[in-house]
Amino acid sequence: MTQQVVHGPGPAVRVSAAEQRARLGYTLQKVIKRRSTLAFVLCLPLIVLVGGLIVQPFGYALYLSMLNKSETRFIGLGNFAFLFTRETFWLVVRQSCVFALTAVFFKAVFGFVLSHLINAIPAKRQRVWRGLLLVPWVMPPALSTLAWLWMFDSSYSVLNWVLAPLGVDIPWLSDPFWARAGVIAVNVWIGSPFFMIMYLAGLKSVPADLYEAAEIDGASWWQKMIYVTLPMMRNIMAVTTLFSVIVTFANFDIVRVLTNGGPRNTTELFGTWSFKLGIQGGDIPLAASVSLFMFPVLAILAFFILRNVRQRAADL
Repeated sequence: MTQQVVHGPGPAVRVSAAEQRARLGYTLQKVIKRRSTLAFVLCLPLIVLVGGLIVQPFGYALYLSMLNKSETRFIGLGNFAFLFTRETFWLVVRQSCVFALTAVFFKAVFGFVLSHLINAIPAKRQRVWRGLLLVPWVMPPALSTLAWLWMFDSSYSVLNWVLAPLGVDIPWLSDPFWARAGVIAVNVWIGSPFFMIMYLAGLKSVPADLYEAAEIDGASWWQKMIYVTLPMMRNIMAVTTLFSVIVTFANFDIVRVLTNGGPRNTTELFGTWSFKLGIQGGDIPLAASVSLFMFPVLAILAFFILRNVRQRAADL
């Protein structure tokens, strides 16, 4: 039997191999039982997935953005400096900001209203209405946008057919204003159910005792909304808005199917313009620069929103 001499402040002690294995197993058992270690082990597959699908492509895109068009020479921030001199780039920046802020605002409003309407329905019927209202969100966006394309078609528009008796004929996809409005409307139609289901979950988590106490104090419906519902839902509203802003900024399929960036680039977003530059135009480094431009903006936004959420959670 192999033995090991353990030296310490006292006399040397010989430890057998069986005792060594027992001590090692006990130590491993203690490590595994720690909640932090268990949490890390359970999150490890997700960490690997995020690293492989997000971190690595992001790093490679950052590397590409610092190369010339033929990807043979390092030019640093040259692509970004070139973008700042292009009028189309600033047009895309303005349109992306207007598109994201407007769409997220209307999605939040409609989702808030729908969540309260469903919450007021008896519990047995809520499941049916939740399922029906989630259909626009669970459908593939490209497929549902294709249906909207037919609705906006200049020759077969069902919307113009309905408005025809009033003498109204709207050029949905050929006029810049109506094209932008159409893109925003489709995004709101697709994204509102996400806000609805998140806000509905927030409403379900509000303790009923708070509403009962407010009623005893003689609070009106509006006062209960301002002083009970909104404060209890602030965190979930902030996180939902943050996720929606990020997804809306990176929107691609709706514009690609509905307008393809037209007319005259007036509906181009970061994703669609980056696709045209890189895939259709062959300038991958410049397209990578366009796609990375919104990263610092969204990172700053996420930092402030999550910091406020953390502070409010600590105050509770």
